[in-house]
Amino acid sequence: MKLVFPNGEHAQVLLNSGVNRIGSASEGAVVLTDPAIAGLHCEIHVTSTGANLQVPAGGGPVTVNGKPVSDIMALRGGDQIGLGPVMAKFVVVEAARSQPAPGVVPGSDEDSGATRVRMAVPKYVLRGVSGAVFGKVFPVAGPVVIGRAVECDISVQAEEISRRHALVKPTQDGLSVEDLGSSNGTYINAKRVQQGFLNAGDELRLDAVRFIVVAPGMEMAQQTSRMAAASDSSASDRSAAAPGMSKWVPIMLTAAAILATVALVMSRG
Repeated sequence: MKLVFPNGEHAQVLLNSGVNRIGSASEGAVVLTDPAIAGLHCEIHVTSTGANLQVPAGGGPVTVNGKPVSDIMALRGGDQIGLGPVMAKFVVVEAARSQPAPGVVPGSDEDSGATRVRMAVPKYVLRGVSGAVFGKVFPVAGPVVIGRAVECDISVQAEEISRRHALVKPTQDGLSVEDLGSSNGTYINAKRVQQGFLNAGDELRLDAVRFIVVAPGMEMAQQTSRMAAASDSSASDRSAAAPGMSKWVPIMLTAAAILATVALVMSRG
C-alpha cells in the first residue's frame, strides 16, 4: 500500500504495517511542509486486513473522495485523500507473482497462478512476559502503537495501560520507543522515558505490563553458532574416547559369538 501525490508535494510513500503518521512534524512517515498542514494531521493504520484513516484530536481537515472525515474511515484502493490543500491517492500495491516452475507453461493448468509470498523474518519481536501479554509474541516490522484501544496495533486489555500508551518502531539503532502521553509511564530496563531505544534483550515496561525485545535473526545466528560448537565438542569427545574403546570391540564381538553358540546348543538339546 502506498500514497501517491499527483501534484508533486511529496514523493510517493510506501506505507508500513502499523501506524503511519502524516503531518508537518519531522518524525512522521509523511512530512508535508504546507503551512495549512497540522503537526499530526492524520494517521493511516495498516493491518493484515486493510487500512484505516484516522483523524486524531487536534488533527487537520481531511477528506476521502470529497467527504470530510471526522474520526476514522476505511480506505480502498483508488481513494482520493484531501489533506487540507494537498491531494494524495491511496494505492494498493499488488504482490508480485512468482515465476512458474521450469517446464510449466504460464497460464496452463499446471500453473496455479497463486501468488507466492516469501515471509520476511521481522528484525525485532516483542515477547510478553507478564500480565495480559504473557506468552504472546508481537512482530515489529514497522511502527506499532501499543495501548488499550482496540484500534491499536498491539491492543492490551489492561486497566493500567492508556488507550494509546506508546509508539514503537524499528530503526537502524534498535527499536525506537516514544511515550504517547500515558498516565502510568513507559520504562526501558526500569528507567522511565519519554523517548528511548531498545536493543535485543532489553525490557519494555508499560506500567505493570512487560515485554522483552527479541531479535529473531540474531537468535538464529547465535543458535547456529551454539549448535556448531556443540557438534565440534561432541566430535572431539568421540575422538578422545575412540582409542580407549577400540580394544574392547574384539572382546565384545567374541563374547557375542559365544553367547549365540550356547543358545543354539541349548535349543537343540
